[in-house]
Amino acid sequence: MTVTSEQRYGEFVVVRRHEGQDHVAELVLDRPKAMNAVSTDMARSIAAACDTLGADRDVRATVLTSSHERAFCVGADLKERNSFTDADLVRQRPTARAAYTGVLELPMPVIAAVHGFALGGGFELALACDVIVADTTAVVGLPEVSVGVIPGGGGTQLLPRRVGAARAAELVFSARRVEAAEARELGLVDELVEAGRDREEALALGGRIAANSPVGLRAAKKALRLGQGLDLRAGLEVEDAAWRSVAFSGDRAEGVAAFNEKRRPDWPGE
Repeated sequence: MTVTSEQRYGEFVVVRRHEGQDHVAELVLDRPKAMNAVSTDMARSIAAACDTLGADRDVRATVLTSSHERAFCVGADLKERNSFTDADLVRQRPTARAAYTGVLELPMPVIAAVHGFALGGGFELALACDVIVADTTAVVGLPEVSVGVIPGGGGTQLLPRRVGAARAAELVFSARRVEAAEARELGLVDELVEAGRDREEALALGGRIAANSPVGLRAAKKALRLGQGLDLRAGLEVEDAAWRSVAFSGDRAEGVAAFNEKRRPDWPGE
């Protein structure tokens, strides 16, 4: 797939666009010498890239990938953390949080392409995405209690929303690593593909998603996210508000017209 543009954020994060996928952005974790362990600098770069992507109305889908052959991301940089004083850790916490919330709060659909190790904060970055595509080499888990902390990138909140409270508790408390087949069975990942095909399949899914209305996609994601955890009546109010935000949009008018004229829509994106 031919790269048409590339923008680097710091040393360890790259955003790429590809020929034939004008509305799909690839957000690449690019710290291969450390298996994408998230240092302070890398966390800052992830947040900065997400700020830019979130403001880009041309992006209809984002795919989170890794440049390392054997890992998606192994989590926090524990070598860096080993040198921290308590005061350093306190100062670094908002920067770390901004990386995870940056991915979580992207307004368009986000797909994680996972292979190899996705552990701790690495798996939390994947959990912050809407869909996780994993290949058969994937090993996922939240092992934080084994090093004296807890999942701090959203894992205690995002994992039970995927797999239920009891299953999430077992996984967090045991700190165990889960291989690809079981991860798919438990719902820790959404699609399982052949080894080496996670990025290709995730970008293809991003392309299919990006063919749809950008206004509709962002509103649907907002409704899905805001409705989580609400009772049905409250959730339906969230859905109604999201519907009203798109019902009179240019995308809605174009979508209906294109359907009746039997042609592909040319979305105005407003």
